[in-house]
Amino acid sequence: MALTRLTQKEMTESEQRELKTLLDRARIAHGRPLSNAEANHVKKEYIDKLMAQREAAAKKARQLKKQQAYKPDENATFSWSANTSTRGKR
Repeated sequence: MALTRLTQKEMTESEQRELKTLLDRARIAHGRPLSNAEANHVKKEYIDKLMAQREAAAKKARQLKKQQAYKPDENATFSWSANTSTRGKR
């Protein structure tokens, strides 16, 4: 179950700020404004990293939910008298 590609609009504010910081750092490292290809490359790497983190968190949540799922007691036996009304049909 793969997640769909993350867009900038779907990011939280802190994630968007981190992306802007990464773009600024790349611009400073190059010493000039980034071309579209360079900016897109930085964005793609960051989005891939975010998607991997979210997938790992989702996987952990699924495992936790599976562990906490209700499991009936295997030693208990089914009792018909406990599950039927004593009055019978009307």
